[in-house]
Amino acid sequence: MTANQPKQTLNVAMIGQGFMGRAHSNAFHQVTRFFDTPYDLRLKVICGRNRESLEAMAKRWGWEETSTDWEAVVARKDIDVIDVATPNLLHAPIAIAAAKAGKIVLCEKPLAMSVDEAERMATAARNVPNLVWFNYRRVPAVSLAKRLVDEGRLGNVYHYRSVYLQSWGADPARKGVWRFNRAEAGSGAIGDLLTHTLDLALLLNGEIEELSAMIQTFAPGREVDDAVLLLARFANGSIGSFEATRFAIGCKNRNAFDINGSKGMLRFNLEDLNRLEFFDATDPTHIQGEHQVLVTGPGHPYVDRYWPPGHIIGYEHTFISSLADFLDALARKETFHPNFDDAVRVQRLVEAVERSAKDGAWVRVEKTAPGKHKAAS
Repeated sequence: MTANQPKQTLNVAMIGQGFMGRAHSNAFHQVTRFFDTPYDLRLKVICGRNRESLEAMAKRWGWEETSTDWEAVVARKDIDVIDVATPNLLHAPIAIAAAKAGKIVLCEKPLAMSVDEAERMATAARNVPNLVWFNYRRVPAVSLAKRLVDEGRLGNVYHYRSVYLQSWGADPARKGVWRFNRAEAGSGAIGDLLTHTLDLALLLNGEIEELSAMIQTFAPGREVDDAVLLLARFANGSIGSFEATRFAIGCKNRNAFDINGSKGMLRFNLEDLNRLEFFDATDPTHIQGEHQVLVTGPGHPYVDRYWPPGHIIGYEHTFISSLADFLDALARKETFHPNFDDAVRVQRLVEAVERSAKDGAWVRVEKTAPGKHKAAS
C-alpha cells in the first residue's frame, strides 16, 4: 500500500458490553492514533442482553448500532470482525459461528469452557485470522523479559514462580456476578486468573509436562473455585509454582512472576507495570545486585508508539498493542500469537489442573499438535 492509497476499513461487531467490552472498545478507537496500522476500524455494531445499558454503552464508546441478537449480527455481510467479550459460556457458539461465516474472530480468555470446546473452536478458526486477548503478553516489561530469555541472559532456568492475587471474591456485594456461576463461567480463579499466568509461563519458559494441583472454595455455596495452587515440571528441566486467588485480601491485581536461572533473575509485578527487575549473575561479584529497569524506552518494546521515555503507560495500552500487532500480522498474512491454538494449550493445562485437584495426584499434560483438533459442530 502506498501513501496515496486509502486504507481498507474493517467493520467491527462486538458481542458483550461489560468490563472487557470497554477495554476492547478503547483499543479499537486508540490503535490507529498510536500505531500506523494497515487498516482503519469502524465500530459498526455492539451486541448485548440489556437494551438500556447497551444503548448507553454504544453512545459513550461510539458504536453506530446496537443489537440483542448475536446470531443475526454474525450473519451480517457487512461485518468483517467479530469480537467475543461475553461470559465464557457463549465463547464457543459465537466464535464457531463467526469462523464458519468467514469472519475475523477475536475472543476473550479463557477461550472455552472445556478442552473439547476449545479444540472445536480452533478447528473452526483454522482458515480465518484469530486472536485471543491474553493482553499481558504486550506489557512492555513482559516483552522485554521474553527478549532477555530468548537471548540466553538467564542461562539454564531453575525456577518459574507465579502468582495472580486479587481480593474481590470475598466482597459480599459481588455475590451475584456471572463469574461465580459455573454454568456461565466454567470455573473461578482458574479460568479468570490462572489462564493468564499459564499463558505467560508458556511464552517465557516453555511447555509444562506435568503438574499437581489443589483447589479451594471459601465462600459457602459458591459453585466455582476461589483459589488454586499448583506445582509444575517444565520441559526445559525447571520447576514451577503457581497460585491464583480472588481471596488475597490486600492485593488488588498482583499478576507477578519470578524466573531464576544459572545466569540471572527476572521479576515482574503487574501492579508496577512499567518496571522489570533484573539480576545479572555474570556481573563481577562486587557489583552484583538487582536493578529495576523502567521499561519506557529508549529501545523498549512498544513504548516508542506512546509517550517520551519515563512517561509511564497503563493497563489499557496492553490491549492497544495487542490489536496493533494483530492488524500488522493480518496485513502480512502471518499467523498472530496468541491465537486459538495457543489458547488450546492453556485449556489443556486447565483441564490437567482440575483433574489433579480432583484425584489428588500428579497429572501428565496431554498435548495435541497444531491442526489436530476436533471438528467444530
